[in-house]
Amino acid sequence: MAHRLLQLTVNGRRQPLAARDSATLLEVLRDSLQLTGTKQGCDGGECGACTVLVDGEPRLACITLAAGVEARRIETIESLGTDGRLSALQRAFHEKLGTQCGFCTPGMVMAAEALLRREPDPTEAQIRDALSGNLCRCTGYVKIIESVQAAAAETAAPQPAAAEGRP
Repeated sequence: MAHRLLQLTVNGRRQPLAARDSATLLEVLRDSLQLTGTKQGCDGGECGACTVLVDGEPRLACITLAAGVEARRIETIESLGTDGRLSALQRAFHEKLGTQCGFCTPGMVMAAEALLRREPDPTEAQIRDALSGNLCRCTGYVKIIESVQAAAAETAAPQPAAAEGRP
């Protein structure tokens, strides 16, 4: 089995690693880089549990060859939040009970993150469309949609210090 040396940029860090030519991005993230937040679900591009961002766009890691994203910027669920704090979107999923069992949550959050970056105030239809490639077996998606709406509202609202002109 042929191997190659890859130089991936994952969560803002350059990551050199050896991988099989046929290694998927999911395998490399979970097995080589120990970034296990990206979940392994169907292995066929059907469930969305492995959704990551590649150059800011949602991508299914289970059907993406690692070698094919070598010159691209890869973001996983581990990239969200700072200094041990949840991002607004992660916090909204927690507070609005959008997580349920949690298995689909990383993929849902990453798909929603891509949406909120390009459309900070999405409609419910836009949220549903953005999440349409992600399956959840626990919910009717109501709490997930409410979570995305809450995060959009939080990030759109002016922060008290900023509203008063203070840093």
